[in-house]
Amino acid sequence: MSAAEAAARDGGHDFDWEFGTWATHVRVLRNPLSPETPTWAEYEGTSIVHPLCDGRANLVELDVTGPAGRIQGVSLRLYVAEARQWSLNFAGMADGLLTAPTIGEFADRRGEFHGADTLHGRAILVRFVILDVTDDSARFEQSYSADGGRTWQLNWIATDKRLLGLEKQDQPVVPGRHVNDAGS
Repeated sequence: MSAAEAAARDGGHDFDWEFGTWATHVRVLRNPLSPETPTWAEYEGTSIVHPLCDGRANLVELDVTGPAGRIQGVSLRLYVAEARQWSLNFAGMADGLLTAPTIGEFADRRGEFHGADTLHGRAILVRFVILDVTDDSARFEQSYSADGGRTWQLNWIATDKRLLGLEKQDQPVVPGRHVNDAGS
């Protein structure tokens, strides 16, 4: 895809493939950007992705549990048409606060989103990547950087397997194809 084609691309339906219910396996680094030996926690549960505003926004409900406890949260994803990018906004139910958004877009069936945040009072960068997207699976990775993006530490991995598509959707979900592109 040329730079002009990428600039003209409307990504407002980039998440259409994800609408529905997913079995989710999550690995979370418990002590990111710490000098301690990395400790991972694992969780199992579901993610339910609801379309909003004709797909130009969506809401993800995450509910996973494991030996370390439970993670419940919501991610509100909003399409910024003028920029042709998405804003990903997450709130955990443990504290009910939105994290700083990550902003980005999809290219070649891979989404990459970046933002700035704080961790224990320290300024960090955040990178969120969506990859390995198929009809029935996807992988989500989040990494932190405390050195301006020179190095990154992976701290969140979620692998999703489709359980159900949207009940009102009468065609198969195909990554990279918009729901409205299914043909006549």
